[in-house]
This record gives sequence, C-alpha cells and structure tokens, in this order.
Amino acid sequence: MILREGDARLGGASVGARMRSFHAAWAWVAVISNGLVGLWGLGLAIAKRRADRAFRIGWAVAYAAMTIQIAAGLVMWGRGDRPENDFHVFYGITIVATFSFAYVYRSQMERRPTLAYGVMLLFVMGLGLRAWSNVGV
Repeated sequence: MILREGDARLGGASVGARMRSFHAAWAWVAVISNGLVGLWGLGLAIAKRRADRAFRIGWAVAYAAMTIQIAAGLVMWGRGDRPENDFHVFYGITIVATFSFAYVYRSQMERRPTLAYGVMLLFVMGLGLRAWSNVGV
C-alpha cells in the first residue's frame, strides 16, 4: 500500500487508500446503473411508452450513483490525491456539465423524457468508461 502525504490511518488502512478503493469500485456501480437505465429509457422511447414512476426512480438512482462517484472524486482531489492523467478529471467535469445542462433544459426534456434521459444516461455511461480508461495512463 502506498501512503500519500497527509493520509491518516483508520482501521489499519489509510483514509486515502480506502477512498481510492471506494472510488474505483463505485465507478462500476455508477457506470452500470447509468447504462442500464439509459437502455431502459431508449426501450421505452422505441415502444412509445411514457416514463412511469419506476423509470423516474431508476433515473434518480442512476443520477445519485454518478453524483456519489463525482463527490468521491472531489474529496480525493481536495485531499491532494490526483490521477496521473488529467483527462480523468476532464471526463468527471464533463459529467457534471451534462447533469447541469439536463437540469437547465429539464422542461424541454420532459416532452420526451424516456428518450432524453435515456440518451443522456448512456452518454454519461460513456463518459464514465472514458474516465476509467484514463486512470493511470
């Protein structure tokens, strides 16, 4: 285990190491949940079905999963734990910008929510995969 400057010890492992481990594992939760709900949205759009309560809950869960991932990355950044490749951070910032644009244009997205949120979540999934591919490069 590599200890970085400022890592505090907690239960035998440094807080920084635990955060890095969480960030790496949670990335898959965030990416997979966004991908599955994105495909669900596209399927509903193709079938010309409305966004029901279950889809909206799924969208909220996928959004929350990625928000937790971004928050973990921000905590690591604030602690001075930086990735070796700045593109990893770029993709994280792009995900935040995507969610921000979705919030700003939410009234337009409500015209066809299954299609709009489905495409957006698949795009975010792709950004998450790109961020992961730039770790340690």
